[in-house]
Amino acid sequence: MMAHALALNGAQKVYILGRRTDQLDSCASASPSIIRPIECDVTSKSSLEDAADIVMSEVGYINFLACNAGTGGPRSFTLPSTGASITEFAKAQWEVDMDEYVDTFRVNTAAVWYTAMAFLELLDAGNKKGNVSWSSQIVATSSVAAFNRATPGNWAYAQSKAGVTHMMKQLATGLVPYGIRANSIAPGVFPSELSAAMVARGPPSREQFPAERFGDEEDMSGVILFMASRAGAYMNGNVVLVDGGSLSVMPATY
Repeated sequence: MMAHALALNGAQKVYILGRRTDQLDSCASASPSIIRPIECDVTSKSSLEDAADIVMSEVGYINFLACNAGTGGPRSFTLPSTGASITEFAKAQWEVDMDEYVDTFRVNTAAVWYTAMAFLELLDAGNKKGNVSWSSQIVATSSVAAFNRATPGNWAYAQSKAGVTHMMKQLATGLVPYGIRANSIAPGVFPSELSAAMVARGPPSREQFPAERFGDEEDMSGVILFMASRAGAYMNGNVVLVDGGSLSVMPATY
């Protein structure tokens, strides 16, 4: 969704990174002269270095970096809200494989950090090139789950996304000397592999989502174009919530 929105609205080149070449090629086919796929494992520092080297050799700079990789992680439906005893609850969480739990942070949090570090010099080069009138920016995809205190069982996912939210706030402050901004998007439910089962059940109720629908490509396109353009140029350290009002009807920290 993000790559298509940028490619159709003025971006000269959009690089997309991922492990699955079939998915990359499918995305790039919509705008083959603009969208450039690069096979890359964002959990590998050497793979990220190789990807950054390709971008450096081909164009030498970027103005905008979107960190959008994610995994759902393990889930446990034995919850206090379902009437589980404290023994049952603790046992269910304890039985979650620790490697699977930690891997959620590896993909959702650590990979965002190392992707940002791999492309910082290219963002700096974008500032120096001055081809646009606003400063370079990192935008990471967090989630409404980062703020939802009543988790439906995806503990690791929510915690890892909360880490992303705070990471972007740290970078917004830490990168001030370099003139590079950092913001995050906190989406609700949008069509994706992670949300396929929920979306397939049909429109949500007003009690769950005041908008009475899930997000779509136009919703996400509008947000990313706002943030990547002059319209969002005065933003730094922000979290843009785009969730159809779902956090307004649940215990949340936003």
